[in-house]
Amino acid sequence: MSQNPIAETIASLMPRAKQELTELVAFQSVADWAQFPQSESEAAANWVADALRAEGFQDVALLDTPDGTQSVYGFLPGPEGAPTVLLYAHYDVQPPLDDDAWISPAFELTERDGRWYGRGAADCKGGFIMHLLALRALKANGGVPVSVKVIVEGSEEQGTGGLQQYAEAHPELLAADTIVIGDAGNFRLGLPTVTATLRGMCLLKLKIDTLGGNLHSGVFGGAAPDALAALIRVLDSLRAADGSTTVDGLASDAVWEGLQYPEADFRSDAKVLDGVELIGEGTIADRLWARPAVTVLGIDCPPVVGATPSVHASAGALISLRVPPGVDTGQAVKLLQAHLEAHTPWKARLELEVVGQGQPFRADTDSPAYASMRTALEAAYPGQEMQITGMGGSIPLCNTLTSLYPQAEMLLIGLSEPEAQIHAVNESVSPEELERLSVAEALFLVGYAESKRA
Repeated sequence: MSQNPIAETIASLMPRAKQELTELVAFQSVADWAQFPQSESEAAANWVADALRAEGFQDVALLDTPDGTQSVYGFLPGPEGAPTVLLYAHYDVQPPLDDDAWISPAFELTERDGRWYGRGAADCKGGFIMHLLALRALKANGGVPVSVKVIVEGSEEQGTGGLQQYAEAHPELLAADTIVIGDAGNFRLGLPTVTATLRGMCLLKLKIDTLGGNLHSGVFGGAAPDALAALIRVLDSLRAADGSTTVDGLASDAVWEGLQYPEADFRSDAKVLDGVELIGEGTIADRLWARPAVTVLGIDCPPVVGATPSVHASAGALISLRVPPGVDTGQAVKLLQAHLEAHTPWKARLELEVVGQGQPFRADTDSPAYASMRTALEAAYPGQEMQITGMGGSIPLCNTLTSLYPQAEMLLIGLSEPEAQIHAVNESVSPEELERLSVAEALFLVGYAESKRA
């Protein structure tokens, strides 16, 4: 990276950034109190709040959101008449999944092969550190040229919508001229990328009951309706033979016109086993960014160890539906519920509960903020042109902010490139990517302020 004062400052700050990320990753801040203590999330929230206060932020507050979690807010005033930029990240993380599969402990930041490993290192505790680095570099080189609001969410991974509800009840709080969501990532390590679309999401619990209690499979099997077998039938109805998602009435043929994702790269990124086929049809980009996708997240049924020869009375599952841009999530949920009801066999009793949902998102890539971000990213990544891509994941807050502040420009950047393996075991962040994106964000704030003065 060609050096300039901002880049040089951020390079000098990287040891401090590693120490701070080490402290932040150590909090087991999974916003599911059935799995992890609430105190861990509260401690992480306080750490974030203290970091903002140390940088001179005013009005720092821990916001008690309706889902029982806390988001952290702070305001840093800029020069008179300067635009306001909202910087977003989240401190909550996914659970570590299989602890034994982590090469190093999930909640201990560990350097290995040039990367920093730990849950949340990229998604999205590293995103908050990115914001801090950019602001510190600006303060060391003439000052922050815009007013800055920071919001760090405490339940993004749970999809329970606490911050969305809080923002809707306090619409003045997060108002800004432009919004930088630090929860996306480059399409490829070292390739500067902004994300233009996000799929929406619905989380749905289903429970099937067929009997008053479990029965002996020898005495009653063959006539007694098995709830687990009924559940398997229902879940199988959500996919065609090629693995494509099939929800009755929900279109699954949209085409992605932008940057494409080579199949060989995807197989490598997704660690698909040799000889195993990919699912669905169309290009990889079509399947990831333009079409719906159902995933079975968990099933309630007896484990193999300790199983008895029984016909099961009840079975349940948690599924997610990713909703592509252009489709209303509420309508997609209704179609999904109707599909499940129609495909439940044997007149079994079906209970459905929506436990979280968010709308898809599409950004205006022709906005002045995008022009400033292009210049900044291409300066931070010499010789590379900024790419615009989609992301199959969901950030429900984006649509809430778009609805509340329709004139605000919104950009999505971040640290979650494929090698980061977010949501999987051995999540990691590239320190070089953290450094470059911090430089880009700082340069963006400078360029954006200048464009607003012009």
